[in-house]
Amino acid sequence: MTAITKSLAALVSCALAAGGLTAAGVAVLQPGTAQASSHREAPLISGQPEYDATDVYAFVSPDKPDTTTMVVNVLPFQDPAGGPNFYKFAHDARYDLHVDNDGDGQGDLLFRWTFKDHLKNGDTFLYNTGPVNSIEDATLNFTQTYDLEVIKLKHQKAVARAKLGSDLPVAPSNVGKASMPDYQKLRDQSVQKIGYSGGSTAFAGQADDPFFLDLRVFDLLYGGDMSEVGNDTLKGYNVQSMALQVPTSALTESKDQPVIGVWATTHRQTADGDWTQVSRLGSPLVNEVVIPRKDKDKFNASSPWDDGQFLKFVQDPELPKLVEQIYKIKAPDTPRDDLVQAFLTGVPKLNQPPNVRPAEELRLNTSIEPNGSPKRLGVLDGDNAGFPNGRRLSDDVLDIALQAMEGELLGKKNDLGDAVDENDQKFGGSFPYLALPSSGSDAKAVSKSAGQSLLNGGSGVGSSSDDNMLLAGSAAAGGGAVLLLGLGFLWMRSRRRGPRVR
Repeated sequence: MTAITKSLAALVSCALAAGGLTAAGVAVLQPGTAQASSHREAPLISGQPEYDATDVYAFVSPDKPDTTTMVVNVLPFQDPAGGPNFYKFAHDARYDLHVDNDGDGQGDLLFRWTFKDHLKNGDTFLYNTGPVNSIEDATLNFTQTYDLEVIKLKHQKAVARAKLGSDLPVAPSNVGKASMPDYQKLRDQSVQKIGYSGGSTAFAGQADDPFFLDLRVFDLLYGGDMSEVGNDTLKGYNVQSMALQVPTSALTESKDQPVIGVWATTHRQTADGDWTQVSRLGSPLVNEVVIPRKDKDKFNASSPWDDGQFLKFVQDPELPKLVEQIYKIKAPDTPRDDLVQAFLTGVPKLNQPPNVRPAEELRLNTSIEPNGSPKRLGVLDGDNAGFPNGRRLSDDVLDIALQAMEGELLGKKNDLGDAVDENDQKFGGSFPYLALPSSGSDAKAVSKSAGQSLLNGGSGVGSSSDDNMLLAGSAAAGGGAVLLLGLGFLWMRSRRRGPRVR
């Protein structure tokens, strides 16, 4: 038995009696029922997208290196034109970001977002009743605000808590250019200074999904033909983002111990008022490609300090076997202690804290300065400021994970990847760094030569100039009839597509 295996065995045998560790609304990670997280990667949460955490990021802020930026994204695959209700955070959820600053697998700080819905006029179906030039405009019919607090923990019991902000504004969904002609202004107004450690900043709202990859990996690893890769499946989709920029000194245990571990959870309020954990997420792709389907929900019900129960999936992962089966690339020998470092303990002399308890967290050594020219493969390409040392928005985590799975950390050099090397939109140079969300008017333009229109249903039959004159005249004479016809068309489309879960 290796030292790491013994450590994990000890982790299980010495796990705290989590059922008794509740304090001041801080639920320990031992709920009765749990779902899954990330981009629809587990069975139960796929029907509850508002509670579904997609990705967690943690990195030393490139323009403010004395601070650390942390981002949690939820509600994946947002179609920018998905009105009339568009997208929001759940009002019956606690979105928690945990920080472990001593390597024991338990949170020492917990940042919590809770959201409220506000509707100005319930007698209209519109999200906005006119152009929105400010997040305070009366024309923005539906809005959200949030409270943000920080809770200091000791053995998962709250010993102190503080409200960092109340009724902070949420950036709205980017409905379209006619509705929101200057969305950057709305984003800027949603970035708020908060009272934590003398210089913190918060943001919550819609953003472009920063994760870039070709999700056809699930079609038997790109259909058995790696030449077919290269399509950014998440291009054009948005997410709901929560971001914090905090002085690093407020997160770390000390200058001598600069490594922190970060993960996110979502708790949903039940009918009887209790809170149930429905999502947990730290490092990317763990629950997606390491944990088998039968245990995905169990993983999200568990706590990081209980991760010894998943050791066998890390030491003997399925993905390299699939690659060997389909592409005849021999899988590395097991047990995979290199992956234990990547996923559970951190890498020695990089981001492994002293006396670490193996636990699945996104570990960041905050003493490593940002790289002015980040390399997408992070540590694998000599850039120690990147994944798996934390995770920056630009880190190509799918390529890194594929190469690590195939033994890159063991000296088995390979260049596996999905040929999607960067996000479709450029990231910002200042907090919250996320690209602006795509808008409802950014849909692909229909070719005029196809003759598609609202009235002919896109049949491909072109309309003549006389037809256009007739349509214009009809609209002038009977605008109400045209509106009703358009609404009827949209209703028929929704009936054909079936109900959508929001």
